[in-house]
Amino acid sequence: MSDLSRFSGFVLAALLTAASAQADAPLQLSARGTLQVAFTPGDDVAGLIVDSVRKAKRQVLVQIYSFTHKDIAQALVDAKRRGIDVQVIADQRQMESIVTSRVDWLAEQGVPVWIDSEHAAAHNKVMIIDNGMQDAAVMTGSFNFTHAGQHRNAENLLILRGNPNLAEAYAANWRRHKIHSQPLRH
Repeated sequence: MSDLSRFSGFVLAALLTAASAQADAPLQLSARGTLQVAFTPGDDVAGLIVDSVRKAKRQVLVQIYSFTHKDIAQALVDAKRRGIDVQVIADQRQMESIVTSRVDWLAEQGVPVWIDSEHAAAHNKVMIIDNGMQDAAVMTGSFNFTHAGQHRNAENLLILRGNPNLAEAYAANWRRHKIHSQPLRH
C-alpha cells in the first residue's frame, strides 16, 4: 500500500471518527423566545400546565413519570375532545404501582397512551405543545403531574415558548421513546 493510500485511509478514518463524535454530542441551540419558571410549593404549577393545554391549537405530546393530578388529566382529555392531537408516554412502574395514577383513565377516555418500559425509569416530565408552530411551548423540570408535586414537594417547572427548534428537539426525543414503547389498550 502506498504512503498516499495509507494517508488517505487515515484521513478518512479521522473524518469518520469526528463525524461520529459530533453525532453523539449534545444538541446546542440558540436561546430564543420566552422562559417562565414556577416553583412548588407556592406557585400554581398545575394551573400553568392546565392553562397551556387549554390554549393548545394543534398538538400536545406528553412524557410523564408519575401522573395523579386530576385537573391536568382532565385538561388533556378536554383537549382531545376538542380535536387536539394528544398523546402520552408514561412510565410502566409508576403507572402500575400508584393506585391513583391517571394513566389508565386517560386511555379509557380515548387519549392514546404508550408505556415506556425500556428504561429503569422513564423519568421525563415533558409536555410539548404545538410543535412545528412559531409559538410552540416546551414544559419541563422536576414537576411530576401529581397532587404531591403541587402541594407537598419542592419541584420546578420551566415553560419555554417561541423556540421552534427546541420544541422539535423535544418532539424528536418523544418520538424516539414512542418507538420502543407499547400502546396501552382499553
